[in-house]
Amino acid sequence: MRKFVGIGSMLAFLGVALGAFGSHGLKGQIPDDRLEVYTTGVHYHLIHAIGLILIGLAAERLADKKRVKAAGWLILIGTLLFSGSLYVLAVSGIKILGIITPFGGVAFLAGWCCLAWAAWKEPNRADNQ
Repeated sequence: MRKFVGIGSMLAFLGVALGAFGSHGLKGQIPDDRLEVYTTGVHYHLIHAIGLILIGLAAERLADKKRVKAAGWLILIGTLLFSGSLYVLAVSGIKILGIITPFGGVAFLAGWCCLAWAAWKEPNRADNQ
């Protein structure tokens, strides 16, 4: 599923850009505790961007396309909810936005579980080679 490689690559680009913005544009502009929240958003954003690229590549090898596709969409949704809510919370200071963050975390967990399920369900082709 090349679309996840493309989306993951765009997310990685955006993660680097947002990381640079946080490091250079926000330092000294927002309190350190909110900058730390922003940095956490960037950290998870970049990890899951790479994860999405890997999911796209794994889709070529795994037979359970339905679960691999679900994993990709859940990772994307998780990134938007988790990192997105942390970015807005850090910049705006509106703490109620922290309510959204755990939903992103749950989407991350569900996405990784879907990928694991797809991999475990796979016949042991590699073991026979």
